[in-house]
Amino acid sequence: MKPSINLAYYKENDWKRFLESIDDKESMHATWKDWHNASLKIKKNLISQGFIVNDFVIEIDELQDYCKMRGIKNDGKARSQFVTNK
Repeated sequence: MKPSINLAYYKENDWKRFLESIDDKESMHATWKDWHNASLKIKKNLISQGFIVNDFVIEIDELQDYCKMRGIKNDGKARSQFVTNK
């Protein structure tokens, strides 16, 4: 059985709001298209390594609540934990 991994997926119409909500804007792609292209490369790489990749659609409000309830910054580490814990 192949290992499964959740990969964060952001909807294009949420991108601006997503960028406004995170604490590490400087490390994030400026446009959804740039992020999406990079995400597709990561997904393809993981699949080639034998993973089953599940696109996990991020709901911005749910992510913000997750970070607030834990008292953590909305950064890459928190988003990774959020996706992993779902």
